Amino acid sequence: MSVSRRATDAFALQVMLGLCLIWGVQQVVIKTAALDIAPVMQAAARSGISALLVGVLICCKGGWNQVPVTWRGGLLAGSLFALEFFFISEGLQLTSAAHMSVFLYTAPIFTALGVNWLLPGERLRPLQWLGIFLAFVGIVFAFAGGVSLADMDRNMLLGDAYGILAGMAWGATTVVVRGSRLSEAPVTLTLFYQLIIGFVGLLVIAALSGQISHVRLTTVAVASVLFQGLVVSFFSYLVWFWMLQRYLASNLAVFSFMTPLFGVTFGVLVLDEPLSVNFVVGAIFVLFGITFVSAEQWMRRRVRTLLGH
Repeated sequence: MSVSRRATDAFALQVMLGLCLIWGVQQVVIKTAALDIAPVMQAAARSGISALLVGVLICCKGGWNQVPVTWRGGLLAGSLFALEFFFISEGLQLTSAAHMSVFLYTAPIFTALGVNWLLPGERLRPLQWLGIFLAFVGIVFAFAGGVSLADMDRNMLLGDAYGILAGMAWGATTVVVRGSRLSEAPVTLTLFYQLIIGFVGLLVIAALSGQISHVRLTTVAVASVLFQGLVVSFFSYLVWFWMLQRYLASNLAVFSFMTPLFGVTFGVLVLDEPLSVNFVVGAIFVLFGITFVSAEQWMRRRVRTLLGH
């Protein structure tokens, strides 16, 4: 039985404000605890905690019977999820949390490109192509606008590139979920695949890179892992999926763009991160581009309403 999804209301706005606040502060939390526990280990630990909780939830509500027909897509989605957080973890050691917040949220751009290629029924519209163009102009400007090669911080550039690769991995994960049997599976099972494979994959990466020994159980380190595992990966993701079942996804996408704004704000206020003019201008282009891509249907409806059609 299909569920009729409604337009966003005041309740949806309040919930999305809370979710974006949580997601926006996440990069700052990881970077704050990086001296006590390697970011890759933080990602592995949070995934393990969340996988355990989601696994218990599946045991209570059911969903394991879908494993025989979804495990291939789950394995691929989980591997991409691990790759995403590997790039985030490595990138945060080189660039600022503010930069990571913006570049990570280029994911909808790569999702749209992947869906356009794999699913003929979801071809991109002209406004979405314009959004992709604006986003890539913004990325180029944020990387190099008004700055000579001699003045560039090579480490920050590499960290920014990791942020974009993380966005690509996130976008590819969404494409895999949309284009595989996972699209028909319970959201808890889809989330479990990503968390458990992410946990194993990131733990292996940490072991091979020697970061598994970079762990000091300080108050900051424990608080960071618990916040990410309980609040971000478990609570906020489940609330997000719950919202997607009740509200129009295109409407929610508009509110989700508050996340990188929160990320930049917390990076500046908490970590005292500097913002260059070229990055600010580039970030504005990126955010406009993401808006055009993800909220194209909502924007068309608004225009039609204003024109009286």
